[in-house]
Amino acid sequence: MTQQELETWAEEFESFHARFTHLFVRSESREQSKQYLRGLLSRVDRKNTWQMAEAVGDKIPDRMQRLLYRVQWDAEAARDILQQIVIETFGDSEGIGVIDETGFLKKGDRSVGVKRQYSGTAGKVENCQIGTFLTYASRHGHVFLDRRLYLPEDANSASSRCSDPKRRKQAYVPKEVVFQTKPQQAVSMLQHAWEQGVPMRWVTGDEVYGDAPYLRKAISHAGRANSVSSRYVLAVSVSTPVWLQRPEVDDSPSKPGGRPRKKARLAKDAPPPTPVGEVVAAWKASRWKRLTAAEGEKGPRRYDWARQRVVESREGLPGEEVWLLARRSISNPEEVAYYLSNAPKNTSLLQLARVAVTRYTIEQCFEEGKGETGLDQYEVRSWHSWHRHITLSMMAHTWLAALRLKTNKKGQSPQSLQN
Repeated sequence: MTQQELETWAEEFESFHARFTHLFVRSESREQSKQYLRGLLSRVDRKNTWQMAEAVGDKIPDRMQRLLYRVQWDAEAARDILQQIVIETFGDSEGIGVIDETGFLKKGDRSVGVKRQYSGTAGKVENCQIGTFLTYASRHGHVFLDRRLYLPEDANSASSRCSDPKRRKQAYVPKEVVFQTKPQQAVSMLQHAWEQGVPMRWVTGDEVYGDAPYLRKAISHAGRANSVSSRYVLAVSVSTPVWLQRPEVDDSPSKPGGRPRKKARLAKDAPPPTPVGEVVAAWKASRWKRLTAAEGEKGPRRYDWARQRVVESREGLPGEEVWLLARRSISNPEEVAYYLSNAPKNTSLLQLARVAVTRYTIEQCFEEGKGETGLDQYEVRSWHSWHRHITLSMMAHTWLAALRLKTNKKGQSPQSLQN
């Protein structure tokens, strides 16, 4: 935004920022947090502390940098306030939580969590940091909910980014932070959002998350614990095993004199599970339906969709009865995506398809965050400063999204807020 545009919405901006001011003890730090947000919303080429300081009238970036490194304030508390704003502004009983990760390309090896690892942003292995994110999508818009910096663990390396004491000390990584896979980070973020009261009927994500049975289990159990329906539509790999019919399980005790069995096992004559790719390949043409599940930036998102009830495999044993959903490209029928969903039997095919394609909204959040609110344009190396910058960028993005929603309701459309 230009300074003039920001001044036009000054009252809205002041009200938004006021929700966070109690986190800063000193008036100087409260003012600097406001200036940092203004810098993130400005139109400078790169939103690092030098250019943002210049944009808000500071000759040097010292105060901007102190906000990230030295000023006492809690980025987790700011995250919680942000989630309450999301509930108030974007909350919907049919809201969808979306999980994914994004890469932050970096030079050198001193930044916390940096390593040569695969980045979807670059489409290849690059020297980068990885952040795991949870976003929220509803009929009101799409916004960030939470973030976790991924700390790579390399069991064969003495210099693991997660377990090496020297690296942890240099980056000020808290002692309680341990290695977590990306799906485990997703579980932590989802559980926190549920505790915060975020209305989230659905959860979706790609194969990284769908291929983790414990994540699917956590979502299902969350719904039972809270007496609400918590459903997922998660992409899975082509080799994911399922049964078309529930197999028999042998849970009888061991033979007399033998060791007692610690867990059940498949019955002797039970068939093995079948990869979802083989199940879908056997479907008749009549099963497929052509649907427009959502409107994309390049027009309607049209695919062929089909589904079947199956029994998922968990640690080699039958689990829940779920939907196996498949999405097929119209232009290239060989291009097929696979999903599992714990949605009830009476859920429509169109509803499942709509949730599945909502995953693209997190890509929009990444694109908007990196393009408009400096999500990736930081120059910090420590654990707490990374989370502080990312949280402030999420705050700026949420304010823009809320303003977009309000102006759209009023029939206004400022150029800087157009989709």
